[in-house]
Amino acid sequence: TPRDSYANSQQDQDIPNSPSASSPFLGNAEKAERRAPEYTVVENPPRKGARRPLYRRPLVWLLALVALAVVVLAVVLPVYFVVIKPKHHNSAAAVIGGGSGNPESPSGATSGGDGSTIKAADGSTFTYSNSFGGYWVDDPKDPFNNAARPNSWTPPLNTSWTWGTDHVYGVNIGGLFVLEPFISPALFQKYPGTVDEWTLSEAMAADTSSGGGLQAQLEQHYDTFITEQDMAQIAGAGLNWIRLPIPYWAIETWEGEPFLAKVSWKYILRLIGWARKYGLRIYLDLHTVPGSQNGYNHSGKQGQVNFMAGIMGLANAQRTLDYIRIITEFISQPEYRDVVPLFGIVNEAYVHAIGQDQITSFYLRAHDMIRNITGYGEGNGPYIAIHDGFLGVSKWADFLPGSDRVVLDTHPYFAFDGQPNDAPLVADDGLGEPGGVWPKQACNSWGASINNSQTAFGVTVAGEFSNGYNDCGLYLTGVLNSPTYKGDCTPFNDWQNYNATFKQGLMNFALASMDATQDWWFWTWKIGNSSTSGVVEAPLWSYALGLANGWMPADPRRAVGKCAALGANIAPFAGTYAAWQTGGAGAGTIAPSARETFGVWPPATLSSLPAGVPVAVLPTYTPTGVVATLPPPQLTPQVKQGDGWFDAGDTAGAMTPVAGCTYGDAWDSAAQPTPTAAC
Repeated sequence: TPRDSYANSQQDQDIPNSPSASSPFLGNAEKAERRAPEYTVVENPPRKGARRPLYRRPLVWLLALVALAVVVLAVVLPVYFVVIKPKHHNSAAAVIGGGSGNPESPSGATSGGDGSTIKAADGSTFTYSNSFGGYWVDDPKDPFNNAARPNSWTPPLNTSWTWGTDHVYGVNIGGLFVLEPFISPALFQKYPGTVDEWTLSEAMAADTSSGGGLQAQLEQHYDTFITEQDMAQIAGAGLNWIRLPIPYWAIETWEGEPFLAKVSWKYILRLIGWARKYGLRIYLDLHTVPGSQNGYNHSGKQGQVNFMAGIMGLANAQRTLDYIRIITEFISQPEYRDVVPLFGIVNEAYVHAIGQDQITSFYLRAHDMIRNITGYGEGNGPYIAIHDGFLGVSKWADFLPGSDRVVLDTHPYFAFDGQPNDAPLVADDGLGEPGGVWPKQACNSWGASINNSQTAFGVTVAGEFSNGYNDCGLYLTGVLNSPTYKGDCTPFNDWQNYNATFKQGLMNFALASMDATQDWWFWTWKIGNSSTSGVVEAPLWSYALGLANGWMPADPRRAVGKCAALGANIAPFAGTYAAWQTGGAGAGTIAPSARETFGVWPPATLSSLPAGVPVAVLPTYTPTGVVATLPPPQLTPQVKQGDGWFDAGDTAGAMTPVAGCTYGDAWDSAAQPTPTAAC
């Protein structure tokens, strides 16, 4: 099989999962596993004057039998509903342990609820604060135990998630594995002139001073920017999903690409383990692709769009399909499919530059490849998320009818819509509270369109939104750019001096945004400090900062009904999707008309090509290379797990340059000579 894992080269860098922690919390499943008590019949008669043995008192004996029956029901029914009934494939034994090292716990698991003590991998401890009925589960003997849940209204990981009934209250883990200047400004401030991860990687690699170097600095960031305590706090905040952006260079890089290859993967695995421990589902998002899908700094390199556009657009799409395939193979394994039920295959492709027909052809190609790996229908691999490409959700109505479990992701922001956005947040929102026009505008701008899309497209979510109704914030519009906001940004960035009225205005805007989008991930959980001021300078984008300082809700369920209270005209979604949209009858039977229009690969035309250049002469790769598979975690103690490749029948090679062909810069199509014939 033309696959190659880099596990061996990473052995000395393995990071074990957090050790188990003590807890008095005892789950129903563990109770069911305990041995029944042993009873001994007393042969000798009782002493004179002693009480009559209970087993010889008929009435007491009858009451004991009734009590025993109640106990049995109390144990068996929860086990049935929590462990046996769940529909999803469950690779882990759904056993919740009963305390630190309890010998009667067959799995040796520990678990805990509100107030329990957690010991992190570095030896530190913290108290788990969760007033919503959530509980964590840590099982060293079964590290793929999916019994945890973040709160009482969210199904445990080993129980089915039902779109339309269950709702996402989530946050992004932005800036951890894909660096952004406004999220981690100190990294960029250290190297003036760096504007994206490409230039930052070059600068770090060239820094040979003490504390310099690319790998040392990025590993320090991966290891410390988001910790296990962050994940526990996310669950404790009433949230139930995270969206996790990852780069393609977690898998590999090609010659000339300066990114740190492969090293982030072990930290990605660690974070997946933390999500599992606290019952958080993951929307895994491929945030970068070769050549850049949008030209933004968070695609890896700021500037051109060279994915599905330009001379190298097709070749870059071929590489991207490989990386989607490799990730799909990993997360479709039984150990991961319950904790990673949603996979975003390309973040924010800039469809204005690519073309909707062209990107749809790519999406169909990716859909078929993914489902050939996972199989079709509910429970077979993740849902597939595509972004609306900045066209708006209505442009994607009737997308590939009969496709299998595709989610439309939209990122509604007022900060980047080109409007003045100077209406005061402290003005009356119409209900006698601060917020001004912004809460109702969020409802009216986003609520109706997303609700309509639930029917016209299928499952529609907001993978990103924020409190940033203007573009104030350090580096928010890029290192070298200034905000377009015409006023003074100081009042928005100076969060230490927010007054109660401004905080309540932000709160009302956040609640309205949540209610309008229904299934949402706030961008982002955490913003790092500026190295010059020592504080966060883009506060409207940090959920954690708002939660700690009173402008984000302690309970996200407060958002429900906010738009109705504001008088927004939103027709509610009934909550039921067509069967094929959620993996039921008809899933995978794509309409022949859609296949006729979009099923030809590569598409007949690409945008941004020199006049008269046909797709047939564009540079392409050949699938004869060795596939760089993603290795599983190295666990202590060792347990049986997959090798990172779900479908043993998927034996095709990886894309690699054709021998004898000359390729230009995959990240700079504008500088390529015009091809005249295929190589």
